[in-house]
Amino acid sequence: MMNKRHITIEDLHTSLQKITDDRDWDQYHSPRNLAMALSVEVGELLELFLWCSDKGPQPPVSSRESAVQEEVADIFICLLNFCRKMNIDLYEVTKCKISAIEQKYPVEKAKGKLEKHDEL
Repeated sequence: MMNKRHITIEDLHTSLQKITDDRDWDQYHSPRNLAMALSVEVGELLELFLWCSDKGPQPPVSSRESAVQEEVADIFICLLNFCRKMNIDLYEVTKCKISAIEQKYPVEKAKGKLEKHDEL
């Protein structure tokens, strides 16, 4: 097994592609289906936090903590599969988005505020 600090997004894509190819699942991996699967997985994550108090433990039941990790992994896997299918370079689009956030929300205007960029 590779050291986790040296695994790239491309390595993960390759592993997921092998899993998908070996099981003939690509026939189900249309962008629409993967987008819906992503939404379902996010819903499953949200369900683990249902009825939490903002000041209480989150998730509200400690036995759900491992399920939170599993759902996060499911979300990431769905996102990687979606990006592969849509030819989206997740690394590059994320870098660009971070740069855009920095521009839209300069520290001197946005620090500690919840307003959207056009409301600052």
